Amino acid sequence: MSDAPIELFRRLTSGVYVIGVAWEGKSNAFTAAWVTQTSFDPLYLALNVHTGNFSYPLVKASGAFVVNVLAEGQIELARQFGTRSGRDGDKLAGVRWQPAGNGAPILLDALAHIECRVVSATPAGDHEVLIAHATGGLVHRPGSPLLYRDTGELDGSASLFPAKF
Repeated sequence: MSDAPIELFRRLTSGVYVIGVAWEGKSNAFTAAWVTQTSFDPLYLALNVHTGNFSYPLVKASGAFVVNVLAEGQIELARQFGTRSGRDGDKLAGVRWQPAGNGAPILLDALAHIECRVVSATPAGDHEVLIAHATGGLVHRPGSPLLYRDTGELDGSASLFPAKF
C-alpha cells in the first residue's frame, strides 16, 4: 500500500487528448489529460494548460482550441505531441490533419474531436483552467479512448509530484 500522491493521482480516471491550437498562421498541438465536462447547458468543458507551454500564447490569443480524443493504441501519437515542444519544430509534420472552423488542427486519425471557444480562464498553480463552450465536433470512428493511466511515465510527471501531502 502507498499513500504517495503520484500513486493516488494516477488512479483518477481521465482520457488522453491532443489539443489543437492556431493563431495568425501558426498551428500546434499538445497532449493533455486534464479535460472534463463542466456543464450541460451551455455545453462547457474545462482544459488545464501549463502556462509555460509553447501553445499557451496561441490558445490565449485565439480564444479557441480543438480537443482531439485519442483511441486505445494511439500512445505513439500521444508521445509525438507530449514529449517535445512546438518550439523545436513542427509537431504536426507527418500527421493527417485539417483545420477546424477556428483554424485549430483536427487530427483525422483521432477517435473524435470537439471544437471549443474559451469563455473564461482561472489561474491554477503552474496551469490555467480554461472554461470553453463546445461549439461542434464529430465522432470519427468507433472505439475506446486512451486512458492516462495507460501512458505510464510518458509525460515525466513523476518528478513533479510532492513526495508527501
